This record gives sequence, structure tokens and C-alpha cells, in this order.
Amino acid sequence: MSPILSTFHYPSLAAASLISGGLSSIFSSPAAAVSVVSRCTVYPDRRSDLGDLPLSVSDLPMLSCHYIQKGLFFSSPPIPVASLLSLLTSSLSRALSIFPALAGRLCTLPDGRILVSCNDAGAEFSHATAASLSLPDLLPPSADVPPAVKSLFPLDGSISFHGHTRPLAAFQLTELADGAVFLGAAVNHAVVDGTSFWNFLNAWAELCRGGDPAKPDFHRNYFGGSKAVLCFPDGRGPEVTFPVNAPLRERIFHFSREAVLELKSRANRRTKNVVAGDSKDAEVYGKQTHDPKTVEVNDEEEISSFQSLCAHVWRSVTRARTRLPAEAITTFRIAVNCRHRVVPPVAANYFGNAIQSIPTKAAVGEVAGRDLRWVAALLHRSVAGHGDEAIRRGVAEWEAAPRCFPLGNPDGAGLTMGSSPRFPMYEGNDFGWGRPAAVRSGRANKFDGKMSAFPGHEGGGSVELEVCLTPETMTALLRDEEFMSYVSM
Repeated sequence: MSPILSTFHYPSLAAASLISGGLSSIFSSPAAAVSVVSRCTVYPDRRSDLGDLPLSVSDLPMLSCHYIQKGLFFSSPPIPVASLLSLLTSSLSRALSIFPALAGRLCTLPDGRILVSCNDAGAEFSHATAASLSLPDLLPPSADVPPAVKSLFPLDGSISFHGHTRPLAAFQLTELADGAVFLGAAVNHAVVDGTSFWNFLNAWAELCRGGDPAKPDFHRNYFGGSKAVLCFPDGRGPEVTFPVNAPLRERIFHFSREAVLELKSRANRRTKNVVAGDSKDAEVYGKQTHDPKTVEVNDEEEISSFQSLCAHVWRSVTRARTRLPAEAITTFRIAVNCRHRVVPPVAANYFGNAIQSIPTKAAVGEVAGRDLRWVAALLHRSVAGHGDEAIRRGVAEWEAAPRCFPLGNPDGAGLTMGSSPRFPMYEGNDFGWGRPAAVRSGRANKFDGKMSAFPGHEGGGSVELEVCLTPETMTALLRDEEFMSYVSM
């Protein structure tokens, strides 16, 4: 089977939009700097024998979500672009043979069940140029993420239900003016979670380097036997559950390893560690000791680095949302990988969604006014307690009332953390010309309070948080001295 069916050439982004559902209508003006030169369909280099994969109880709620959009900036590759494109498309063809679900389409059966039909329909690959944009333009230090970054991704505006007629995966290589390139990916969120997304991208990179990546696990053993059906009576499918055009500011905050460890130390500091001269802390801890609402962590338990960082952000953003009344309830949601949390555990390389969202709730006044340890302990208890029993209870509740996941922040008091600093975004994505220079995402699934966690480029436990907030909240956060004291400028 030929890996590429046909190639179409477009002189401009406007022409490219003719086969892409009107992309130009949802791009902001900086996107005019990006021109799609060609687009092709890439097929697996051998036919799939995988058959149909039913969407699980963790896949189905994602049908109203946008495709996952993540991408990698690279400094100038030491090979000509023509050779680069050939390498990427040929290795993508082999990768799709290992991951045939991404070359398929969604299919709804007469009884309402939705499947991934591994029918070798192919993935999309585009080549674009941005002659007026360079790497420093798109990665400015200590500034908001430039809107032009959003124009570097394919299938913009697509939601996962559209996978019935659109590719389940699309990729775009964009050449920048200084020779740097950006490899953007858009993958259907009802087919992959973050773990599966990066497993695929790592495998594609390994194939580019001449390696032989391990095959994923396609066994539908993450509650694959569920009889629950998510119905869309009008046949049109779901809509996005949040306002996609609401004004937002988006910024990358970098936390060094030392800053994260300091936050962890603060979160795990106990009463016995309060020195005599620290009267302020002594007063706080004294009040907590006699407060029935105090959340304590046992001595043998440890609040993790990431939970400590999340608590720091939760406190800071809640303070920055000055319009919230103290008695209002704020919610912090963390997406967790359930593969190792269920009994028996699911394979680490299980391909599909195996995630649940864990909400932690508290009064605005308490989150903003209490110390880091108290807030971190709340998060720790929620995450530590989300084991097999809680996961199965969540599944049963969903099966009793199937619904799409309600992404968004309707009360203006929520935060949602996605992605993970543990994902192999740097060390696993050397396509043969070096590690990525940076990771960025598109406009997909972004609303006030949406955050994504990436590993820091230097590794070692550093973390980068991509934070989306209303303009006034972001302005207030940047003026928060405690928050900013932990951010590397």
C-alpha cells in the first residue's frame, strides 16, 4: 500500500481552508502569516487487522472536547526541508501501522454504540511556511503566548465527534523564517488521552531515528465491557461546553526544580518544625490544630511536588479573582491517569483514554486565606484517595447518566489542570535532529482557568505551566509577589 494517496498544493491559507472546514474564519489575524503549501493523506504502510475498537466509558465523555493540540518547536534541522518532509511522512506511514486506530474513523452503530473503525482511511499531513515569523517571535521571554502560535495547528476548531468524517489525527510541519520548524499535532480526544498521545509521538520520533518502538496495548480492558451508550438523537453530535471566543490571556510560567522543591518543603512542613521566632506560622498552626475543618496529612504521608505547585497556583489565582465572594466555592480539577489505579492495573501502554477528573472543593476565603500546607493537603487527600473503588464508583455514576464531560468554568471560580510534567515531551521526541526547543499547544479546550503542565526544558523536576485566565485575573496574578517569587523570569 502506498503511504501517500495524493498531495494538494495551496498558495495561501484561504485556499487551504476550502478542504479544512473554513479554518481561516476561526484564525485570528496573525494566522495570515502562515501559508499551507501542501496537504496530503498518509496511509499505514500495511493493512490493519485490528478491527473495531469500542469507545470506553473514559473515551465517550470526550466526544464534545476539541482534538488535543500539542506541538514542538525545533531549531534549524540540519537537513533540507524536502528530505525532512519525506522522512516525516514515510515514518508516519509506519507509525500508523503500529497505531492503526489513528488512521481510522469513528463509526456509530444502529444501537448507538460508537467505535473506532480501523479502516486505514489515513491521517492528514500538511507542510506550511511562515516567512514573517521566527523562533524568538513565537517564544518571547516573560510575555503572553503570541496568538500566531495557534495558527500552527491543523484541524483547528474540530471536536472529537467530528472524527466520524474527519481524520482522527492530523499533523503540520511549519517552516519559520529563521530555519526553525514547528511540528504541530491534532489528535482526536475520544481516541487518545495525554499518555497515549505522547506514546504515539515518541514512537513516531523513534521510527525517524531508525528505531523499533514497542506496540501499544489495544485490549479494551479499561471498562471496555460497559453497555452504556451516549446518544445524540438529532445526529448532529455534541457541542463544545464552554464559550470558545471569550477573551483570554495565555502565559507560560516556568518553575525551576529548586522552586518546586521549596514549595514541596513548605507544603510538608509540620507544626514540630515551626521555630520559636516564627510567631506568624505558630499562630496559624495553632489555629489549625483546634479547627475541626483543618485538613491534616499523616506523618507517613508526603504531599508531592506537583500537588504543592498546584496548591500554590490555586491560592494565587483565587486571590487574583478579586470579584469572588469569600463564601463562594472554588474547585480545582486534576486529570489523573487511572491505568495504575485500578485493580488489576491496566497496561501502562494501553491506547485510549484511561483518565478521570478529580475535583477538590473549598470556600474561596479559605483557599485564599489559609497557608500552602492546608490547601496542598486538600489536593493530596483527593488524589491519594482516588483508587480502584473511587474510579469504579465514578464509572457507575456515569453509566447511570451518560454525558459528555462538561469542560469549562461557568461560575468563574474553577481551575482545571491537564497534561502532566511526567509526559516525555523532550527526551522522547528527538526525530533525528535533536531535542525540541519548546512545547506549545493550540487554542483547543481553553477557557478561563484552564492550565496544562509540561516538564521544564532543562528537566530535573522543573515544570512549565501553561495558564489561561481572563485578562483582569492574569494582570492581578502577575502583580502577586508571592506567586511571582517562585517563577523564573
